[in-house]
Amino acid sequence: MTAPLREPMVLPAPPATLGAATALLDSYRPGDRFVATPRRTLLGEGVVAEVPHDARPLTERVREVLTAARDLTGDDAAGTVVLGSVPFSPDAPPALAVPAALRTAPALREDPLIALPTPEGPRHAWQVREVPSAAEYGRAVTDAAARIRAGEFDKVVLARTLELTSGREPDLPLMLRRLARRDPGGYTFAVPTGPARTLIGASPELLVSRRGTTLVANPLAGSLPRSADLAEDVRRANTLLESPKDLHEHAVVVEAVRAALAPFCTRLDVPERPTLVNTAAMWHLSTTVTGELADPGTTALDLASALHPTPAVCGTPTGLAREVIAGYEPFDRGAYTGMVGWQDASGDGEWVVTIRCAEAEGALLRLFAGAGIVGASSAEAETAETAAKFRTFLTAVGASL
Repeated sequence: MTAPLREPMVLPAPPATLGAATALLDSYRPGDRFVATPRRTLLGEGVVAEVPHDARPLTERVREVLTAARDLTGDDAAGTVVLGSVPFSPDAPPALAVPAALRTAPALREDPLIALPTPEGPRHAWQVREVPSAAEYGRAVTDAAARIRAGEFDKVVLARTLELTSGREPDLPLMLRRLARRDPGGYTFAVPTGPARTLIGASPELLVSRRGTTLVANPLAGSLPRSADLAEDVRRANTLLESPKDLHEHAVVVEAVRAALAPFCTRLDVPERPTLVNTAAMWHLSTTVTGELADPGTTALDLASALHPTPAVCGTPTGLAREVIAGYEPFDRGAYTGMVGWQDASGDGEWVVTIRCAEAEGALLRLFAGAGIVGASSAEAETAETAAKFRTFLTAVGASL
């Protein structure tokens, strides 16, 4: 049963002027739902209704909650929005809700004030625990790569975590501001995932967006750490573009995206070769897929659910890759490698792959990073890749590995 609805309050969007998006960023407090994308910035406060967890398809449950909230308020479809995250495991409950008050603004990258430095906050003496250790992770990579070469499966994504503690609760609003200012053109988020638990991060990867009948997906697979030396950074970018191992890994993901989206489309455009995108820490192989929907009733979450999980965060074949992950990873992924984002009652929305993230609960901050393992993978390279991916969040909290 859906929780009883209370009439939400939709606040007028701030004018598209200097400081509109950063004002929402600065207004975030733990318990709010903040999602910033290259299209828009959203801040949800309070809860009208939560999406229930039951046997029905998630898309059906979300549609029911959005329709009920829209009918209660009489608001237009674009003004009734569900915000939050969906976990990696299909059996785990989602953390999605219609906020009581929704504030929106243009994209952070369009706000000049995003370039201002984040004020200094209190320094933490972080204690860092690796789960599993780098050596254990390397052994898992070596074993998985050997099994792939033997033909057991095609690819698996193996992750590891860092558990950070300092004796006091982390400053989540400060972390969020640092993440947003480090990569303002990406996807920054902070959403509740349970009582006193918050998912916070800055993902580079759009799973899928839908605006009207147009969809966009942007799978990323194949990565190299960036370098502070300009010449070396350019060399690494070129190496990634020519790497047979990374190009193969990327092609597997793109083909899976094509296969999942094609049944929904009258047109689907998939470039033949990937390009490069970068964050402050990483280079990634990237393909931008665009399409036109056959049925205008297909929602962003319909598309995202058809894609999730892609081989970029799980592996292939999907079912077997899930089993392999459970055998190697000594932790529950939770929200990591799920999806986070928003959808309105018209079906428009943006869903992002939940990577470059952490979950905060009390004084514990758990960071996640993973790497795609194929037959040519090496323990040294994949361990270094996860260490580089941790850098996004470690920089935001003032810690090091």
